[in-house]
Amino acid sequence: MPILSSWQWQGFTISYQHAEPNQADTKPNLTKSDGNEPPAVVMIHGFGASSIHWRKNIPDFAASYSVYAIDLLGYGKSAKPTPGEPLDYTFETWGQQVLDFCQQVIGRPAFLIANSIGCVVAMQTAVSAPEWVRGVVLLDCSLRLLHDRKRQTLPWYRNISTPYIQKVLGYRPLIQLFFKQLAKPKSVKNILRQAYGRKEEVTDELVSLLLEPAFDPGAVDVFLAFIRYSQGPIPEDLLPQLTCPTLILWGQVDPWEPVELARSFADYPAVEAFIELEGVGHCPQDEAPEVVNPTVMEWIASKCS
Repeated sequence: MPILSSWQWQGFTISYQHAEPNQADTKPNLTKSDGNEPPAVVMIHGFGASSIHWRKNIPDFAASYSVYAIDLLGYGKSAKPTPGEPLDYTFETWGQQVLDFCQQVIGRPAFLIANSIGCVVAMQTAVSAPEWVRGVVLLDCSLRLLHDRKRQTLPWYRNISTPYIQKVLGYRPLIQLFFKQLAKPKSVKNILRQAYGRKEEVTDELVSLLLEPAFDPGAVDVFLAFIRYSQGPIPEDLLPQLTCPTLILWGQVDPWEPVELARSFADYPAVEAFIELEGVGHCPQDEAPEVVNPTVMEWIASKCS
């Protein structure tokens, strides 16, 4: 059973879940990373989610690894400060958060497992401090299709409305109304059912767990800050800079991050394997843990031998 803990980072409370293996149950073929310590694994959630999105993964991984599932600043049970006071919600900010977490809480290099925008965070961490990242696992990485540079490649008729949308997104009363309508169980369930290939995995429990942080003070500002964030790194910036071993898993029916736009990621030197998951959508760790968990654990074990 994971323990819910907190850590003070740059004056803000960061929430995370932590689980350690029972040493008697640890697989004998796993090499300890430092003395008698098992390898450390950090799980990083995607947009609108939290560490709870790893609830189907933590127990399996904790049989062999020191597992940490972190809530990024602005999400889950972590603090949600006003954007820019003093930190902006960017991949550089979150990458620094994960790096400092590895250094200050774990105390040794870790494997990073991430989903969606969390994948960009993981790669940002690995690029900025490669000595602290033993390997990266990307689950349906955000392609950042609304990024300024990617929009410039679109036909003019698909890009012409963007400045107007950005202006509308800056009108806070309208966003508050939109967020209020969005932060309802029915709306969240509909969104998840669009993203998930396995619709039956969108349960009332999942909706309730993901929706809870939406009522925290500051949640609206965090939402607004990120949906207007169209700068920063894209995967194609970070993938060629990775020096650590990288594994990519991708749901074949992900409607948000189409697999056909990501297959070329397999060509980057650091990527050891690109595995497509049939019938799975945007959140493989929650939709198909019976596939994801053993696949990722075996890959990590191969890096520790």
